[in-house]
Amino acid sequence: MKKEQIFIIDIISALLLVILDQLSKIWAVAKLKDSDPRVIIDGVLQLYYLPNGNTGAAFGILSGHRLLFLFIALTVVTVIAFALVRIPVTSRFRLLRILLIFVAAGGAGNMIDRFRLGYVIDFIYFYLINFPIFNVADCYVTVATISIALLLLFKYKDDDIHELEQAFMRKSEAGKDE
Repeated sequence: MKKEQIFIIDIISALLLVILDQLSKIWAVAKLKDSDPRVIIDGVLQLYYLPNGNTGAAFGILSGHRLLFLFIALTVVTVIAFALVRIPVTSRFRLLRILLIFVAAGGAGNMIDRFRLGYVIDFIYFYLINFPIFNVADCYVTVATISIALLLLFKYKDDDIHELEQAFMRKSEAGKDE
């Protein structure tokens, strides 16, 4: 398959993940707002609509900086799109591509909320450890980012990292010559 076709598949995959996130948030507002928490696993996991949403970043930090978060999310999604164009289309980097798609989709899902509502809809609550309430997009970003770190630390060797660096440099230099 051509690199352009792979990139189109990447975009479609990210869009489907964003749609799944947005549908989960629509469901949360419709079914959880102004109601008691729904217990999934007693004493462990609940679905609980966070009143007034989350206006901050992870765990509510920097609350109220909407434009900053919109800018950061847009930048991250753009950088990931740039990376997806440059990453070699080989089986060795397939998992990295997939994980980057999850990070981009999570960032885009929360960016849509911030732009549309001024806050992020959160509704998943780990009661057992009193973990801050989060959403599906947060899961995408957190799990994918940790997985990328593990890939870089334990799977990819120096030759793989060098190949990625070369792919980025070769494309960038070619663009300058045109």
